[in-house]
Amino acid sequence: MPQNLESPPLVMTFSASDPSGGAGMQADIMTLASMGCHPLSVITAITVQDTMGVEGLSAIEAEWVADQARALLEDMPVDAFKIGVLGSVENIAAIAEIIADYPDVPLILDPVLASGRGDELATDEMTHALRELLLPQTTILTPNSLEARRLAESDDDEQEPTLAQCAERLLDAGAETVLITGTHESTPQVVNTLYNKAGVVRVDNWPRLPGQFHGSGCTLASALAAMLANGLEIPDAVREAQDYTWHALAKAFRPGMGQSIPDRLFWAREDEAGDAAGGEQAGTTTAAGTAASPNVRGSH
Repeated sequence: MPQNLESPPLVMTFSASDPSGGAGMQADIMTLASMGCHPLSVITAITVQDTMGVEGLSAIEAEWVADQARALLEDMPVDAFKIGVLGSVENIAAIAEIIADYPDVPLILDPVLASGRGDELATDEMTHALRELLLPQTTILTPNSLEARRLAESDDDEQEPTLAQCAERLLDAGAETVLITGTHESTPQVVNTLYNKAGVVRVDNWPRLPGQFHGSGCTLASALAAMLANGLEIPDAVREAQDYTWHALAKAFRPGMGQSIPDRLFWAREDEAGDAAGGEQAGTTTAAGTAASPNVRGSH
């Protein structure tokens, strides 16, 4: 049988394993595969969790994390990196060193600091290391508003910074672009805003979907990695990633007693014509955006 020599885009994802399949590495793999990419998975931690929350996390030794990545990178070219839960300061340092050898490969950093229930997934030391070692190498940073404020906080703050001020600080710290999602803000619609050094690139607004979702942030970040690996420019990648995430959340299912899980294979089960029409009406774009982008709702 002849070999297919044309490989799909390869995306390396660094993340923790989630045995529920809702978030983490499992969410990354399903999203990347659903969007036409081949995922390369580097496990950073193992967790005990379900759809209600995280009960425990054990970080993989940094040497093992580095060895997983190096073995793959010496064998295959990578089109994008995606980073989620890292588990330890040592892992952050090891991954930052690896990423530095590939400055031309886009990096999507999802700074997962806590679970949707509020379980802490990153210490202050880890947050500092992430800011110092990984932000300067990041192509797109994807914090929700709570994460953006925590990453950008300063001892000199006399009052809580605005999200625009947070974005400015994160850009000054080295990120090329910052996409702040407004899931946790008390606004009638969810507002996602993409910033770069020149200011606001695009703003996407949409109605809030009911319910809470397990793994929506992982889905969005992985979808962004897939779109960049497929060659899209950043504003277009942001639009397409939100579109995919909207459909996955709109078709979410609730298999347990906690949050719903996005259906990342919705396209294999839906009435495409009817659902696509609904998706196009769900979001609006302002600023430099060019097309309607549907809702991204929920927590990591």
